[in-house]
Amino acid sequence: MIGGVESCVRELGKTLLRSKRCPPLLVRHESSKSPEPLKNSFEQPSLSTPLPGLKKARYATTREEDNVTEVTTFPNGLRVASENRFGQFCTIGVIIESGPRFEVAYPSGISHFLEKIAFHSTVKFKSKDSILHYLEKHGGICDCLASRDTFIYASSADRRGYDSVVNILSEVILQPLVTHQEVDLASQYITFELENLMSRPEQEPLLMDMIHAAAYRNNTLGLPKICPEQNIKAIKRDTILAFMKNHFTPSRMVVAGVGLEHKQLVESVQKHFEDKKPTWDGMTKKKVDNSLAQYTGGLVMDECKIPQHMGPSGLPELAHVVIGLEGCSHTDPDFIPLCVLSVMMGGGGSFSAGGPGKGMYTRLYTNVLNRYHWMYNATAYNQTYSDSGLFYIHASAPPSNVRSIVDVLTREMAAMAGEVDSVELRRAKTQLQSMILMNLESRPVMFEDIARQVLAIGHRKLPATFIQEIENVSKGDIERVANRLLKSQPSVAARGDVKKLPSLSDIQAALTDKEKGSFRKGRISLFT
Repeated sequence: MIGGVESCVRELGKTLLRSKRCPPLLVRHESSKSPEPLKNSFEQPSLSTPLPGLKKARYATTREEDNVTEVTTFPNGLRVASENRFGQFCTIGVIIESGPRFEVAYPSGISHFLEKIAFHSTVKFKSKDSILHYLEKHGGICDCLASRDTFIYASSADRRGYDSVVNILSEVILQPLVTHQEVDLASQYITFELENLMSRPEQEPLLMDMIHAAAYRNNTLGLPKICPEQNIKAIKRDTILAFMKNHFTPSRMVVAGVGLEHKQLVESVQKHFEDKKPTWDGMTKKKVDNSLAQYTGGLVMDECKIPQHMGPSGLPELAHVVIGLEGCSHTDPDFIPLCVLSVMMGGGGSFSAGGPGKGMYTRLYTNVLNRYHWMYNATAYNQTYSDSGLFYIHASAPPSNVRSIVDVLTREMAAMAGEVDSVELRRAKTQLQSMILMNLESRPVMFEDIARQVLAIGHRKLPATFIQEIENVSKGDIERVANRLLKSQPSVAARGDVKKLPSLSDIQAALTDKEKGSFRKGRISLFT
């Protein structure tokens, strides 16, 4: 019986071999019991011998002195900055001194509209699809991002297609058609986005606008980034073009690139940017508002019902409170110590996997999230601009704990001016240094760093400079910066069921109480 099975298997193997459906590696001859290897149809190269005909390998350098950011300024004020980097791909973009803070003479929300119509039809490219197809030839992608004081158009592609990328950037920035159809479509996108924001439990975008509105009431940085609903219909094609006419000018732009030769980028920018007439050519130019940001402090409150998380998360309805203080600009001597203080405060959500690298030993984790079970989030932020800054902490908890949220946050903020532990300072400095170096390993992040620094100060400081400045921060620097923060009028933003929110004067009194960090009218129970 067994012999019959072996015979069947042998015949099946011969049949498969003849049909070439299953070429076996070993074939057993009839006259011999030992297997014999079957030669492959092609010879496998040896892994220990270099392949013939290949060019000599080029290896990336990690020496920082070889990575120099070159800057060229054109006669019209346009700046071109680049840094070569090993790799097949490059990132090229344009940063513009524009954004919501400059919309004081316009309906707020123009920058929001510009984000939606970016990389759409131009004089040369008649649709967004034609731009994307053009980029696909070089494996490219594109994106657009508006912040409160800048606007960025950028694209990453194969470095051999750098000239095509610069051509596209010049088209979408200087010669967009901005058709009525595109503006109407952007209106629909923004309307849907606002409805979506109101129906989601995540409140960060809304709260960021609210805390800036409280800190800089009705001026510059306090103007909204998200287009207000009442302004959607007021923003038309002519409004957008008038804004671009005044703010999309060469002297307010920096073209930055990472991963290509500086000479190549300069020549390409000169070819595509200098002689191109903008879409708004001939329109009347107005004076640009360059007012300095005026920090005011104040309270912005929105009593509403915040949607709960969908699904079986079990999270309750939450109320959100943000308390902010006036920070400093990125050119201020206290900028680096304030960044270290922000990392020292840290924080995050009530659940986070990971160890010290995730900030689990920061003050807001150890003193707040690990101590009060009802606190679902407590996170410190530090926003810096060219002329001002905003340091704030965002916390969320059930509505019944709103007063307790304020008590806990004010005590932690008041304690910032107290004694600093050597271990926590060392940990915060190391974490900030590692964050900078790890982020700069990404080419798009490096592009943005070059673009923002050249726009702000005309050149780029090397990472080693910031690493050393962080290393020089002392306990006295942290205490001095904390006292500087606490001298400012507080800014407060609250959203949700926040009827129990204390008054602004009570919050200010609690921040100045360094001994208790609680309200002078009587201590609030943390478990109300």
